[in-house]
Amino acid sequence: MLFNLIILYSIATMKKLGMIDLIKVDEYSITPKYLQIVNSVIRQIANGHIHLGDSMPSINELSIELDIARDTVERGYKHLKNIGIVDAVPRKGYYIRNIEIQQTLKIFLLFNKLSAHKKTMYDAFVNALGEHAVIDFYIYNNDLLLFKKLITNKKDDYTHYVIVPHFIDKEENANEIINAIPKEKLLLLDKIVPGITGEFAAAYENFEKDIYIALVEATDLLSKYHTLKIVFPSYSYYPVEILRGFKKYCQDYAFSYKIVNNIKDETVQGGEVYINVMEDELVVVLEKLVTSGFIIGKDIGVISYNETPVKKFILNGITTISTNFYEMGIAAAQLILSNSKDHTEIPFKLTLRASL
Repeated sequence: MLFNLIILYSIATMKKLGMIDLIKVDEYSITPKYLQIVNSVIRQIANGHIHLGDSMPSINELSIELDIARDTVERGYKHLKNIGIVDAVPRKGYYIRNIEIQQTLKIFLLFNKLSAHKKTMYDAFVNALGEHAVIDFYIYNNDLLLFKKLITNKKDDYTHYVIVPHFIDKEENANEIINAIPKEKLLLLDKIVPGITGEFAAAYENFEKDIYIALVEATDLLSKYHTLKIVFPSYSYYPVEILRGFKKYCQDYAFSYKIVNNIKDETVQGGEVYINVMEDELVVVLEKLVTSGFIIGKDIGVISYNETPVKKFILNGITTISTNFYEMGIAAAQLILSNSKDHTEIPFKLTLRASL
């Protein structure tokens, strides 16, 4: 009898440890850990490794095993319960109550960075997909080597690779990495990289055309200034197409112009407009201009890339050139849901405010 009890205990323990081994979280992923638990369970159900009626590890056990907060595990379990995958029995814990899962999309989502406007795009993308997808979300910080590592190390059978391709240097090598991804699974977001072959989906902005048309729309206000300066650091990950559109406008409309690589060393004079591209540089640019003694919107002008809510209020409002990042996220989700390989150009918007 004692021997039989030992055997039964060992079998139960092995089963429980097996379940724990199947549930993973990745420290490199930006996906909240509670959602990683949810996605991991869903993935293992789809792979046939978790079955109807299987007992889940206790919240405490999984918390210790994954080295994460107990509240995080509890939130993950509650989410699984809310979507009908698990249920709980008082004093016995959670178990798998449903394996009929309709989610067929497994998405590897790779952003260059996470900023206010990128978060808008992310939220729109995730919400538009709803419960139709499991998303693993990563950030590569504009670093091509990390970008390559994250892509090549991913062995999961993803249905889609959704990539925002912006790099500080060695961008010319990015197409080799991206071309290794099956094109039927590829969706480029925000920018199309030259040299990508085959048919793939894209939701992107046309950087050269957008800045040109935006400046054309702003010509009446720009006419009170004589020089346009674009603050474009040499280490910028922003596309050089922006500079081409900027130069073309200045030449077509007879403005003096300059590309400023280091705003700290720039001498500010009246009659100039400063176009700030890098979000991280905005505070530096504004500090330089505010301390110059000139009045912004009268003596000097400011235009900033990428609309964010706070720009409505800074200095009574900063003029922005921005694509519609919400619409871009929606468009990307629609391309996936419709299994389309179209290239969807997302429209931009010029928002005129007191800074010009």
